[in-house]
Amino acid sequence: MRRFVLLSGSALLLSGSTGLAPAFATTGRVAPTGSSVATEVAIREMEAPVVNTAEPLKPATPALPIATPPSQPRVRSVSTGQASWYGPGFYGNRTANGEVFRPGTLTAAHRTLAFGTKVRVTNLWNGRSTVVRINDRGPFHGSRVIDLAHGAARELGVVASGVASVKLEVLQ
Repeated sequence: MRRFVLLSGSALLLSGSTGLAPAFATTGRVAPTGSSVATEVAIREMEAPVVNTAEPLKPATPALPIATPPSQPRVRSVSTGQASWYGPGFYGNRTANGEVFRPGTLTAAHRTLAFGTKVRVTNLWNGRSTVVRINDRGPFHGSRVIDLAHGAARELGVVASGVASVKLEVLQ
């Protein structure tokens, strides 16, 4: 009904048959008394904002949160030494903390660090780096400081050589 009145009022205004001066049509003022009711309704309809009821209002899209770069973990201590790797002969066995040793894991054995400690290991020969989790004890050979699982050794490029000079950064 509202659209019909609005359209009929607009048609009356456009046709010029309302008897209103053009100033009344553009200013939105109500016509003097004696004019038709349809004209007054049409003018009031023009003043009101037109709302499209056919389409529901969509909620405003919330602003996406600003991504902050992940903070670098703090380094508790740094040391260097020789690293070796172990793997195929030990798959399926239990490590010192009780979990099953699986191929491709980024874990390592260390003599004194607590189980679950994260260590960033950097191969000093090629610059490659990875973070490993301590889950076993060792190495028990010479002056080696860490024994890498096969997955970590592959990431660092130590598999072919068997040993490499590494930098250990114990992360907090």
